[in-house]
Amino acid sequence: MALRIAVIGVGHLGRHHARILSAMPGVELVAVVDTNRARAEEIAAGANTAALTEAAALAGRVDAVTIAVPTELHHDIAMPFLEAGIAVLVEKPMARSLAEADAMVAAAAARGIVLAAGHTERFNPAVETARGLLANPRFIEVHRLGTFPERSLDIDVVFDLMIHDLDVVLSLVPAEVESIEAVGVPVLTGRVDIANARLRFANGCIANLTASRISRDRVRKIRFFQPAAYLSIDYAAQKIEMWRLTQKGGGRPSIEGGEVPVTPEEPLKRELEDFVDAIQSRRAPLVTGEQGRRALALAQQITERMTLQ
Repeated sequence: MALRIAVIGVGHLGRHHARILSAMPGVELVAVVDTNRARAEEIAAGANTAALTEAAALAGRVDAVTIAVPTELHHDIAMPFLEAGIAVLVEKPMARSLAEADAMVAAAAARGIVLAAGHTERFNPAVETARGLLANPRFIEVHRLGTFPERSLDIDVVFDLMIHDLDVVLSLVPAEVESIEAVGVPVLTGRVDIANARLRFANGCIANLTASRISRDRVRKIRFFQPAAYLSIDYAAQKIEMWRLTQKGGGRPSIEGGEVPVTPEEPLKRELEDFVDAIQSRRAPLVTGEQGRRALALAQQITERMTLQ
C-alpha cells in the first residue's frame, strides 16, 4: 500500500517537495496545502494532486506530512500531526525555540513515530563521500555566501544559512562544543545578514564558519584540515578535492591528490527518500528531530554570544 503524504507550504522549497514526492514510487501525494489558494492550485496541478488551504483538512487522510512553512509556524502545524501519530519532516530550523523543538521531539517519542529535520546538506553526495575520507580534522573552514533573498528575512542568517553547516560540522566532529566566539552585522534588514562564528570542540578541533546573504556571488564550500591531508567540498557543484602529504622511499615529501569521484544526485530527493524509507522500515531517519534540535541549540548559542557590529 502506498504511503499517503501531503506537503504543507509550497513556496520556494515546498514546491520541490511536491515535485519529488509526486513522482516517488510507493508514495501517494494526497494533497498540497498553502494559505495562498492560487499557489496551492498551481503546484497541485503540476503534481497531479489536490489543493487545500488548511492543514487541518488532512485529518484522517495521511500517514505523513512534510512541512515547509515559515519557521514561526513549524511547531503549531507539526504538533497536531505528531499527537495523532503521523510522521513529520519539518524544514530547518525545526522550530523557533528550543521549548518548541523539545515539545515536538517528545510528542514523536511518545508515539514512536518518525520526526525528521530537513537538513538537506547531510544528503549531499559530496558530504557523504567525504565522510569516509575524514580522520580527526583539526581545523574546519566554512563559507556559505548568498545573494540577497526574497525569503527567510524573518530570521537571522545564522538560522537561515549557517545552520546547514552547523548540522554538518556537528555530525562530523565527535566531540562537544567547548567555546564559541561570534560576530554579526545587520546590513540590509533589521536582522543579522552576515555572521562569523568560531567554535572550539573538546577534542581540540576548531571550526570557523561565515554565512552571508548579502554577497554578489553564491559560495557554498567547506574545507577540512587534518594531519597530512586537506579536503575541500563544493556543496553546490557536489565536488571534492583531496590532497595528502606523501613520502616515498625516504625522499622529499610531496603533495598528491586531486578530485575525488562523486556521483551527483539531488540532496532533497535523497532526504525525502530517507524519510519515506524510515517510516516504512520503522527506523530513525538520517537527521532526527533530536539532531535538528542540537543544531538549533548551537545556532541559538551563537546568536546569544554574538557581538553586533
